[in-house]
Amino acid sequence: MQLSKNCKVIQVITPTAGAAGTTAIEGTVVDTQGYGGAMFITTFGAIVTGAATSLKVQQGTDATVTDAADLAGTSQTIADDDDGQVFVSDIKKPLERYLRLYVSRATQNATVASAEVILYDPVDAPTTMTSATVTCESFVSPAEGTA
Repeated sequence: MQLSKNCKVIQVITPTAGAAGTTAIEGTVVDTQGYGGAMFITTFGAIVTGAATSLKVQQGTDATVTDAADLAGTSQTIADDDDGQVFVSDIKKPLERYLRLYVSRATQNATVASAEVILYDPVDAPTTMTSATVTCESFVSPAEGTA
């Protein structure tokens, strides 16, 4: 079975929300119900020398994650020369239903080009990849020809 039929991709930080800045970014809250794991993929753009940047994953039982708590061990430090780098946080069997990516930016500008989460290991497959900011096409053994 195709990967796109066994996962759901959600954009949690848009390029607009991740524009160069020094303020923290709270990603879109992700409802993991019906999935066994969530893999966050964060791509950084330009990071100014001296920037203090990090990311972590938080969880909560409330749909707005007002009860957000950091997940132990998920903090990753982003160096000021990590321009264009990708950071992955894979959470298997989260203990609470709602997750959120949190990016801390301070002292100098750091750009988050975008961040997505892939929800995987669905209870029911195939899944539907419905999202306002993600478009998915799926092909099985496509013939050669005009794309």
